[in-house]
Formats: sequence, structure tokens, C-alpha cells
Amino acid sequence: MFDSISIPTILVSYVALLFSLSVHEASHATAAYWLEDDTAARLGRMTLNPLAHIDPIGTVLFPLIGMTTGIPMIGWAKPVPVNPANYTRRFSMRTGDALVSAAGPGSNVVLAILSIILLTLGLRFLVPGHEERWAYFVGALNGFESLSEMKVDPTTSLFLALTGRLILVNFGLALFNLLPVGPLDGAAVLRAFLPYRAAQVLDKYRQHMYIVLLALVFLGGMKYVFAPAFRLYIHFLAWVAPTLLGV
Repeated sequence: MFDSISIPTILVSYVALLFSLSVHEASHATAAYWLEDDTAARLGRMTLNPLAHIDPIGTVLFPLIGMTTGIPMIGWAKPVPVNPANYTRRFSMRTGDALVSAAGPGSNVVLAILSIILLTLGLRFLVPGHEERWAYFVGALNGFESLSEMKVDPTTSLFLALTGRLILVNFGLALFNLLPVGPLDGAAVLRAFLPYRAAQVLDKYRQHMYIVLLALVFLGGMKYVFAPAFRLYIHFLAWVAPTLLGV
């Protein structure tokens, strides 16, 4: 089983995940700081340093198991501590919570878009042939091994594969965290739009929704959410990339 493991592929995938999780958590902390809650900032969480955000199980063990075995595993970082009582009174506490929660997946969307722009415009200006640009773009999304088979040099392959992985990983993180389930950011965002009584019901059952989340992940339910969404995302990339590539 381990004969097929590609160290460069694991390295690229893990670096992309670690950086994306760090951006996600730092964005939570920064949004809270903008709302005048400096709890996370005082604890050193308003940083892109991954050491500040690593959870031994969620950031190390589970992702590496998934990358080396092919078993679908989720990854997460340490939750950013916030104190809603410190939020500015310009917003309600529910709105403040929603803004802080939305900042995480929102940052992943922005990072995915920036990665698309970096990859496509970089290829447009550095690779002269139209067909070669498109082949490199598809190879970057497919990963390091695909680029190696195209005889791309290792350094270029690592850069392209990392950018391609950032495009995919950040979409996945944004999609996963926006699910309105249990501890995920989507539940806090949803709560801001619910009537008061409905929000109370959500609060009552929110902590118990870990079971729903675990069932979705480990019983294969996530594929019914992720597979259609990723198909649409790939169609979107296939539509927008040729224009940016100048193909």
C-alpha cells in the first residue's frame, strides 16, 4: 500500500493545508480584533505562524493519515478563542459572531481566488505556447505526479502543484466550514439570520450536532455534499481559466 505514496505529493498537500488553516484561523482572530475583542490577539493567534494554530490530532494526525492511506479525513486547527462581550456595540452580538465566523471561510475563498489568479497569470506570462499553458494548468490541479510525467522540472512542479493544491484545498475548507452544522462556522452565520426563538433552538442542539458532523464524515455522507460542489467548481475553473491564461 505504501509503495504508491509520493513524498512530494504529501509534502505539497500538507503545506497547502497547513497554510490555508493558518489563514483561516488568523482571519477569525483578525475579525474579532476589528470588532474590538483582542482575546485571540493577546494569545498570539492573530498570526500566520502555523505553530500557533496546530492541533496535534486535527492538523497533524488526521490529515497525514488521509494523505498516506487515501482514507477521507478532515483537518482542523485549534479554535480561536473570542469573547463576544467585548465586541463593539455597533453590531449586535449575534451579528458580531457571524462576522467573526464568516471571516474564516471567507479568507479561504479569497485565497482560492488569489491562487487561481497567480497560477493562470503566471503561466500566461512565463509559458509562450497556448497548449502548454493549458496543459500546465491542468497538471497543477492534478498534482505533482502529473507534472512530473509532463517532464516539468522538479522546482517548477513543486510551485505549480502547491498553487493548484491551494486552489482546491481552500475551496474545500470554505465549503466544509460553511455547513450549518454543530461547531462549524456556518452554524454561527445561520444563527445571525434566524428569529430569536429559532436561534435559541439552534443553541440548544448545536453542541450535540457533533454527532451529525461525525456521521457525515465517517459514514460517507460528505461525498453527497462535496462531489456535486467540486464538479461545479471544476466547471467554473474550466470556464474562467482559459480567459486568464489567454488560451
